[in-house]
Amino acid sequence: MIVVTGATGNVGRHVVDELVAAGAEVRALTRDPESARLPEGVEVARTADLPLDGADAVFLNPAVVWGTGAGELLRKAGQAGVRRIVTLSSSAAAEPGPGNVIGNHHHELETEIEASGLVWTHVRPGAFASNALQWAEQLGKGDVVHGPYAQAHTAPIHEADIAAVAARALLSEDYAGQAPVLTGPQSLTFAEQVTIIGEVLGRPLRYEEIPPEAAREAMTGGGVPADIADTLLRLFAGAVGRPAEISPETERITGRPGRTFAQWASDHSAAFS
Repeated sequence: MIVVTGATGNVGRHVVDELVAAGAEVRALTRDPESARLPEGVEVARTADLPLDGADAVFLNPAVVWGTGAGELLRKAGQAGVRRIVTLSSSAAAEPGPGNVIGNHHHELETEIEASGLVWTHVRPGAFASNALQWAEQLGKGDVVHGPYAQAHTAPIHEADIAAVAARALLSEDYAGQAPVLTGPQSLTFAEQVTIIGEVLGRPLRYEEIPPEAAREAMTGGGVPADIADTLLRLFAGAVGRPAEISPETERITGRPGRTFAQWASDHSAAFS
């Protein structure tokens, strides 16, 4: 039995699909089991109950333990006889320190898990391609995205590729003790990403840069905590004119190249219509 937390989220839903395709027995945890719409044969349970009985492995979405730590989950995992845990972490965890709120959080979670005695793998994606969904509202109203640092580079990764790596780590111990950094196959600026979305939609879209102060106000006004907004803007500023490093880990682990951003945009085109 493999337990998947955050099973209806961007990554977790794909993890469930990967495990089902591999013939694994899956228990999917979600806040609202009644609306989960998961594949037939998947056991669905409530996240708050953390039912880990009979489980051999757990996929941990950090949102489940954000602000509380993984202590309760790890305690229950130990009692239930869980052997290994695969953490959805972040590439930022590799460089914790002052001003890196995102990296610090993930690093602390990784450290807590490593101290538990469980066999662990930390999956460390960089920028999610799904971050582009933040532009959907603007593109629903017009053909311009307003945002900071138009020439900042990232290598956005399709959430299905993150899930494919996580599933392989859940299904075997071949990646035990590893923390693979995952990226997409291309370094793209924010402006280039918007152009690609436009090509997929058949619309001439463009990215119009705004001052970071205005971007910060929009982010915090939309519910992003101020310290996270500051961390993101600092990272974006440092990425201007600097192509992102492409990791080989997705292809090494899955045996195939990662999906392109154009593929991601095609898969999610309805969100921008």
